[in-house]
Order: sequence, then C-alpha cells, then structure tokens
Amino acid sequence: MWDYTDKVKDHFFNPRNVGEIDNPDGVGEVGSLACGDALKLTFKLDKNGKIADAKFKTFGCASAIATSSVLTEMIKGLTLEEAAKVTNKDIADYLGGLPEQKMHCSVMGREALEAAIENYQGGGKKKYELEGNIVCTCFGVTDKEIERVIRENNLTTVEQVTNYCKAGGGCGGCQGEIEKLIEKIHGDKIKEITPPVPRIGGKLKNIQKIQLIQQTINEQIRPALRAHGGNIELIDVEGNKVIVAFRGMCAQCRLTEFTMKDVVEAKLREFVSKDLFVEEDRDSTQEPHNHRE
Repeated sequence: MWDYTDKVKDHFFNPRNVGEIDNPDGVGEVGSLACGDALKLTFKLDKNGKIADAKFKTFGCASAIATSSVLTEMIKGLTLEEAAKVTNKDIADYLGGLPEQKMHCSVMGREALEAAIENYQGGGKKKYELEGNIVCTCFGVTDKEIERVIRENNLTTVEQVTNYCKAGGGCGGCQGEIEKLIEKIHGDKIKEITPPVPRIGGKLKNIQKIQLIQQTINEQIRPALRAHGGNIELIDVEGNKVIVAFRGMCAQCRLTEFTMKDVVEAKLREFVSKDLFVEEDRDSTQEPHNHRE
C-alpha cells in the first residue's frame, strides 16, 4: 500500500468541490481515460476578478482525487495571476507530500489549472494543447512537458520523470530520449549557474561541488551503467561523502561494491575532487513495487 499522509486520506475520503460549475468562466480538461487519469477543472470569477468558486471531476486514483480536491481549495480567493503561479510542488506540499510514484497527479492538477486559465483568456474558445513534440507515445507526453518537470522538480533519472508525468512508463521506447533531455537540462543548468572551475585543485564552493558531481554522474558514469541496463541517482552530498542509489540492473548486481568504488568513486575523484568518497543508500535503492490502489 502507498504511504499517504492524513491530508491525502482526508481529501480522498472527503473530497471538496466535486462537480462542475454552471456557466464557468474557465474550463480545463487534461489527461485521458485511455491513460488512466483525467481531470476537468472549472472556475467562476467574482466581480473583482478573483476565483470565487472552483470544482473538479476526475477519473483516477486516490492521489488524483486528493490533489484535485486540494487544488480547488488552494485557488479560491486568488486572482488568475496568483493562481497561475501555483506549481505541482505547491499542491504536493499542501497535502504534506505524495508518494514519489504519484507525483504525476500533482502535475496533472497544475496542467488543468493552466488549461482553465488559458480557456478563460481565450474567451472560452481556446483548447488547451501541450507544446512541443510527442516523446512518449504511450501517454502523449511532449518534450516540453518533460523538460518542465525536470527543471521545476530537479529530476535526474528516467524513473523520476515517469513518476512525475508518466513518460517512459509504458513500452519504455522513449527512455533513451528522456535521458537525453535530462542531460540537456542539467548541462544547461550548470552552464547558467556555474562558471568554469578546475575539477582538481583549488577549493570548490559547496554548490559548485554538487553541480560538478551531478555533471560527472550524467556525463561520465551514467552512460557506462546504462550500457549494462543499470542507472544511478545522486541522493545527497554531506561534506566529502557522496550518497548514491543504484537503479535497474545495478540495484540487483552482486558487483555493486566494485562499481561504487572502482567506477563511481574513481570518476568523482578524477573529475571533481580526490577527497570524495561514495556510500550507497540501500533504502533508496529498493525498486518501487507497482501497486495499485
């Protein structure tokens, strides 16, 4: 069973604002029954341009119902400009958190809100369409949406991207393209934030060290592991201790200790700092089971 917070359970068992507003000012419909999740959000504005009422209809799991319910509560009383700033993280945080594998429900809520706002701004005629080119044909997810969830939630693995927008969770044929988008985003992020610094010698600021560690994992370590059906995720950095979790085939491999020392640690010492050492977070290494509510 999923580990849900009390707030998630409350909004699942006692959802607020279920239904559809008559003559709404804005309508947002996202997802599809074929993909397993669908959400329709409607809202009505008051004379001051604030959201006076909001209702939802959804088809999905407990998380989909809870995130939709709490979203309608969050946006009441907000102007459209204020509501447009609500992120999927805000929705999840309001609920006290969601299981990682259910974060895509919070993303669906954010998309429905954006669709409803666009619908209002387009005079009720504009139909919401995701920008970009379809990457995941199984779930109809575009490259722009994948890039957005990577940026906004600092995602570093295909598994995380799947948790947040379902991309890669069907046939798996798009996972290579998702990897490229992850590497592109984090490469761009490092170029924007961090000036060139020596990889060995000289004292690195903590943020520079973390960014170089992530860059080294993306460029030097992950490709080698992927070639053998494995993957790696950076969990935390504590001083010179780098905590990682192995994914895929690496999570079950008997040579994990060798990989950690002779591949991961060796590369990080070569490209970042000779003082680094690596530990495995075995709890995070456990692959999630594919339960259903």
